[in-house]
Amino acid sequence: MPSPLPDAPIGIFDSGVGGLSVLRHIRAQLPHEHLIYFADSGFAPYGDKPEHVLIERVLAIGAFLVEQGAKAIVVACNTATVAAIAALRERYPGMPIVGVEPGLKPAAAASRNGLVGVLATERTLAGTKFLLLRDQIAQSTGARFLLQPCIGLADQIEFGTLESAETDALLRRFILPLLEEGADTLVLGCTHYPLVQASIERVIAGSTDRPVTLIDTGEAVARQLARLLAAGGISRAATDAPARLDGYTSASSTALASAFSGLLGLDPPTHEVVADSAGGMLIGQNN
Repeated sequence: MPSPLPDAPIGIFDSGVGGLSVLRHIRAQLPHEHLIYFADSGFAPYGDKPEHVLIERVLAIGAFLVEQGAKAIVVACNTATVAAIAALRERYPGMPIVGVEPGLKPAAAASRNGLVGVLATERTLAGTKFLLLRDQIAQSTGARFLLQPCIGLADQIEFGTLESAETDALLRRFILPLLEEGADTLVLGCTHYPLVQASIERVIAGSTDRPVTLIDTGEAVARQLARLLAAGGISRAATDAPARLDGYTSASSTALASAFSGLLGLDPPTHEVVADSAGGMLIGQNN
């Protein structure tokens, strides 16, 4: 691969719209950077796919982002990070590649009583890498992590039903047992979950008078990305030319445009992408 130029874009991808919560932090911390966002909604959910299938898919998305000129890649999906970021880094050595992981270490530091609830997908919570990290941090800090798989929550958010009785019912089902056990800190261990943070805060406020800290790792991802770009000398400087944002999806470009507008108040161009016969990606219809 040729050496990337500072003006090249950063590629960000997720199984759907959840990674927009990470993109929000990246735009806030790196406002001058060009960004490409890929929502793999046509292949979602990732959690029910075998690991070798996820690795193949992530490598295909990585190749697509590199073809679009990406100088760095952010895997804005916990499941994809656990399953495939090692393969992506092996494929593109030297490229800044940042993944997301549940923020167990900052949660342990933030907790006052050492009881931390972790909201995440079944796949994330069952991952060997996650369990090793949990054990290491528990041993070093004395924190106890209460793991709560949130079956169906990411799908509910992906469908755009952020404010609904069904979403609130799911949140209560997952959060109340953690509060009853005494958790004073909750990790939002899937990039979809910060998109319903207001609803999560309402559930907490209606269930306990104790202060409960929420941990969203998107800000830490943005900081790490900034460090890697600066270390590689490929940060884009402020210029008169505004930063670009483009959206791509393996599903409906109209749905992605609605997500950008409804969740972030943005109106970037969006494009539908299909796989070619060789398993690569082709740009289809624009929105």
